[in-house]
Amino acid sequence: MAEAFVFYGLAALILGFAVLVISTRNTVHSVLYLVVNFLLVAMLYVMLGAEFLAAIQVLVYAGGIVVLYLFVVMLVNLKRPPETHQDPRRQTRLGLALAGAVLAELVAIIVYSSTGESVPAAAPAEAGMVEGNVEQIGMLLYTNYLIPFEVASVLLLVAMIGAIVLAKREL
Repeated sequence: MAEAFVFYGLAALILGFAVLVISTRNTVHSVLYLVVNFLLVAMLYVMLGAEFLAAIQVLVYAGGIVVLYLFVVMLVNLKRPPETHQDPRRQTRLGLALAGAVLAELVAIIVYSSTGESVPAAAPAEAGMVEGNVEQIGMLLYTNYLIPFEVASVLLLVAMIGAIVLAKREL
C-alpha cells in the first residue's frame, strides 16, 4: 500500500516537472527542471528494483545529456532576431529526399518488427550466464531492442550535429 502511494507520488511529480520543462520561458530553468525530472525517474527505477537503470539514468541523462543541453542553450543566441534572407546554399530537395528515405526506413523497420519473428530472449536456465539485472538488460538491449537502441543513438548524433551547426556563425 505504501509502495503505491510512493509510486503515484513520484508519477505526479514526474508529470508536474515535465509540464514545467515545456512551459517555462527561461531555457536554463527548463533544463534544471529536466534534471529534477531525470532524478525522479531514477528514484522510480530504484523503487521498482532496477538499481542499475537508476545509476545509468543519473550518469547518462542527468549528467551527460543535460550538460549537452546546457552547452546548446549557451551556444545558441536565442535573443537574436530571425534571419531575413534565405541561404542560397540550402538544398531543400536533397533534405526532403533524405527525410523521405529516413521515413521509409522507419516504416520498413516497423513493418518488419510487427511481421517478422524477433530473437527470443535467452532464459536464464538455458544460457547459464544471464543471471543478474545487468546481464538481462544487456541481452535484451542487443537482441530484441537493437533497432530502437541504434535509432536513439542516431537521433542523439543528429541533435549534436544540429547544435554545432546552429552554434557556428559561418560555415
